[in-house]
Amino acid sequence: MHLSDRVTGLFLVALGGVAAYGGSRLPPVPGQQIGPEVFPMVVGLSLALCGGLIALGVGRRYEDEADVAMVSTPVEGTSASADLLPSRWRELRVLIPPALLIFYVYVVEALGFLPTAAAIVLVTALALGARLRLAIPVAIVAPLAINLLFLKLLRVPLPSGLLPLPWIGLP
Repeated sequence: MHLSDRVTGLFLVALGGVAAYGGSRLPPVPGQQIGPEVFPMVVGLSLALCGGLIALGVGRRYEDEADVAMVSTPVEGTSASADLLPSRWRELRVLIPPALLIFYVYVVEALGFLPTAAAIVLVTALALGARLRLAIPVAIVAPLAINLLFLKLLRVPLPSGLLPLPWIGLP
């Protein structure tokens, strides 16, 4: 079954709207400017925005160009490892996200958020075909930024494990 981008995008708009509405219904925490409603509202509005862009076909031309380029000739400098794998192994890549979630659940307390999230980002980037030159800096910067957002904006400390952060003691 193949759904058009318009149907998929409108579904994401509706899902994002429901998430934002549900978040707006959460009661505020007395004495805090940012309460539990902010995170679901930001995620819901972002999802609705992305769904709207998909429904409008923004970026579709680039997908078509990429599909033509992948069929005609391999792009120089890209990872050909996915093409070298037998088809049965390529299909097992679908197990990477649940495996990474299970890895996170069992390892985050011992290792801490930063090394665990860095490993997850690195594996995900490489599975999606990123080069090491890009995957390694993203795997270093993304967990730091996410940890800082959780700590400062949401006031939710993530497990420090082996690498305690220098800004944990900051107000």
